[in-house]
Amino acid sequence: MSFLKYHGSKLFIENSSIINITKKNKTPFYAYSENQIKENYFKLAKSFKNTKPLICFATKANTNLSIIKILGKLGAGADVVSGGELLKALKAGIKPIKIVFSGVGKTEDELKLAVQKKILLINIESESEARLINNIGKKANKLISVGFRLNPDVDAKTNKKISTGKSENKFGISIENFQTIYENRKQFKNLKIDALSVHIGSQILSDAPYKKTLNVLLKVINNLKIKLKYIDLGGGFGISYEKKNKEINLNKYAKLVHNFKKKLNCNIIFEPGRSLVGNSGILVSKVQYIKKGPNKYFIILDAGMNDFMRTALYEAKHEIIPVKKISKKFSGSLEFVGPICESTCKFTAYKNYQKISEGDFVAITDTGAYGSSLSSNYNTRPLIAEILINKNKFKIIRKRQNLLKLINA
Repeated sequence: MSFLKYHGSKLFIENSSIINITKKNKTPFYAYSENQIKENYFKLAKSFKNTKPLICFATKANTNLSIIKILGKLGAGADVVSGGELLKALKAGIKPIKIVFSGVGKTEDELKLAVQKKILLINIESESEARLINNIGKKANKLISVGFRLNPDVDAKTNKKISTGKSENKFGISIENFQTIYENRKQFKNLKIDALSVHIGSQILSDAPYKKTLNVLLKVINNLKIKLKYIDLGGGFGISYEKKNKEINLNKYAKLVHNFKKKLNCNIIFEPGRSLVGNSGILVSKVQYIKKGPNKYFIILDAGMNDFMRTALYEAKHEIIPVKKISKKFSGSLEFVGPICESTCKFTAYKNYQKISEGDFVAITDTGAYGSSLSSNYNTRPLIAEILINKNKFKIIRKRQNLLKLINA
């Protein structure tokens, strides 16, 4: 989080004081560093410079229009998983030729929209979906460019809730089923098989699962003697949420991909989300109450699991840092929790945390991915504001939802 630093005792995003932002904006709110997002994109592009992939931002990680626009202007495409995400990517200025559409449950209306907009690729995830798209193409008298997402049965060594490449997961088509489909491809006269796709999971910190996946792909392609325009290798590049976690060595993986590409002479597509925006964001919250329990203190924040779901959903660890730093320590153990009426509405526990009082502000770090996009109105709470910071300037890129409009909806 190079964008997040203390100047004296005060926490800054880039050159903007968080304390000053709280004076003009009600907490909780998300705040993002524009320059951290750009830095992340350039880092990824530089790592794979020899491969020159199409980097399609996984918009589900952060669906804010301004964020998608930033990445689009840098050259990114978009990976979408719904008609809504497709329309949002187009509204953000992403060209259709840079959009890939994935997901196991695409509806007929969504598929027709994708065909109408002439996007680069629809990644098929079942034989039934292949038949539906083929019928859409037949009725429209069109040859539709598609990829088939394979399930390589590779363990990504990640949280089981975000593992997507094992045979027990719902994603993709087994190798055996794809071989049958490909051998009977004459049944799909309105499909043009331009790509194979894989995505084995999220928050992956080692190149080893990717290496296994590349080997599976190479074996399938060679066995069936398929000529392809694209290989979509998905995303899943992990970030360092905890100090003990080291980020994936992208340069090492890049060498594997470069050698893979040379053997096939095709274009590479990536679908990163978290690695582009995860460390760019914080969730700023105020200490509402401090309650003494028998074994620890509960630091009750005004941000809840409806605002930030990852800790409740995945038992994810996110460091919480004070907006104003002091040397005094808190006596005893404490746990940061939220106001939602669920026992899982809690964040992080600490021993020897700094002295903290009611009314103080804290920042939950690394919330740029799967933060706002997973938020909800649970407990009839309004969606919170999102703020974009560039050096010493900040602007609201999503207004806080109006409570009266919410209850009258």
